[in-house]
Amino acid sequence: MKNNLPIDPIATAVEILNKEHVIAYPTEAVFGVGCDPDSETAVHRLLELKQRSVEKGLILIAASFDQLKPYIDDSMLTEEQRRTIFASWPGPVTFVFPAKPTTPRWLTGRFDSLAVRVTDHPTVIALCEAYGKPLVSTSANLSGLPPCRTAQEVIAQFGPQFPVVDAPTGGRLNPSEIRDALTGELFRQG
Repeated sequence: MKNNLPIDPIATAVEILNKEHVIAYPTEAVFGVGCDPDSETAVHRLLELKQRSVEKGLILIAASFDQLKPYIDDSMLTEEQRRTIFASWPGPVTFVFPAKPTTPRWLTGRFDSLAVRVTDHPTVIALCEAYGKPLVSTSANLSGLPPCRTAQEVIAQFGPQFPVVDAPTGGRLNPSEIRDALTGELFRQG
C-alpha cells in the first residue's frame, strides 16, 4: 500500500500533530494512535476516537528518557530500579512512574502515575525526535475491534483520510509489557 501521507511522512505527521490532530503509526507490535500529550484538545480527540474514558490514563512513547522527564517523577527510584528500567529500554516494556504534579489529568486519568516507554522502533524514534517530545500512544483500533497490525487495517477501521505513517511494526505478537517502575509488579504480560 502506498503511504497516505505526502513525500515526507514524518514531517507531515509533525504538521498534523502541531494542529492538535491524531495520527496512526507503527509500534513494536501493533499500530498506535497518538497525539500531542500537552494538548487537551488533541487528547480528547484521541479519547473520543477510541471511545475511551479519560479516567483510564494513557501511555506516552518517546525516543529517549529525557523526553519523558517533564511528565514523570523519577526521584524516588533507587539505583537498582533504574538499572532494571534502563536494561529494558529502549524496547517494548512500559513502566508506570509517579507523575509530576504538573502532569495533566488528561494523561494520568484517575491515577497519580503515568505509563511511559522509550521505544526502539525506528519510525517512532524518528517521529518523536522530529516532534521534539513524546506522543500519547494507544492501540489503533475502534472499540471492540482488534488492534491494527498494518496501515491497511488502520485505514479500514478509521477511513481513507485518517493520517497513517506507513511502515512495518516491530514484528512482536503481543503489546508491550507494563510494569510498575517502583515495585516491578507486572500489570500486563508482554
